[in-house]
Amino acid sequence: MLTVLTGKETFPEPCALLLGGFDGLHRGHAALLAAAKATGLPVGLTSIAGGKPGGELFTLPERRVVFARAGIGFVLEYHFSEAFRETPPEQFLAELFARVNARAVFCGEDFRFGRGAAGTPELLQSLAPCPVHVLPLEESGGEKIATSRIKRSILNADMAGADALLMQPYFVQGEVEHGRHVGGPVLGFPTVNLTLPPEKAHPGEGVYGGSAETPAGTFPAVINFGARPTFGVPEKKVEAYLDGFSGDLYGKTVRVVPTRFYRPTQAFASAEELKAQLKKDIARLRMSTE
Repeated sequence: MLTVLTGKETFPEPCALLLGGFDGLHRGHAALLAAAKATGLPVGLTSIAGGKPGGELFTLPERRVVFARAGIGFVLEYHFSEAFRETPPEQFLAELFARVNARAVFCGEDFRFGRGAAGTPELLQSLAPCPVHVLPLEESGGEKIATSRIKRSILNADMAGADALLMQPYFVQGEVEHGRHVGGPVLGFPTVNLTLPPEKAHPGEGVYGGSAETPAGTFPAVINFGARPTFGVPEKKVEAYLDGFSGDLYGKTVRVVPTRFYRPTQAFASAEELKAQLKKDIARLRMSTE
């Protein structure tokens, strides 16, 4: 089980620690994680919310799922506040190592920390109370594997490109809300509705094929990211039809996983035209999951 440390909580057990912003885990982090696990110690990492151009790969609640699935034992969560941004690098390290009993530290060669990003791996090595292992950056296709690269793919609806670089597929997690009640009564295709977190890196607007993880199991899904122009709804939401599901998920936590881009969002002349298109989308989904 993942232990979440906020505020001043400590992790007194000897551990291996990964340092970075970590709003998710990508293939470039795999070597760091493997090296930390090889110590045989519980593995923890630092994770910073906010301050990232283009939004977060995963929100804080989503990251906890990602980290737990990767076998991380604990996470130290920070918010990119003014006070955090202005913390001198030496003070950051002193406070960090007062909270965590690190016996080995791992970071990438581009790791920077503290006010003005003045902290470097060399400074870390000089001040850490344990060995610090600085690993080279990983590449794919001749380009550095980086969060910014993955977010570009997501924005461009290239989910396959993004997922190839992530340690687990991109998803959006949220609590199922009451929507407009159009999907079932009007169209014959009941859907779940989630708020698209404003701090999150959003996929390009449109309709996708993928899946949805629910308390009742995982189901193939047709997922719409964005507005619903046929019904004159400009508000951007996540709306998903779960193929094969029947029941009530209101108030439950659901994760939608878009894996293939189907088509752009468009306004149809009538609900009947939209219904006909949805049938095509579902047929496409079923072909890909057979």
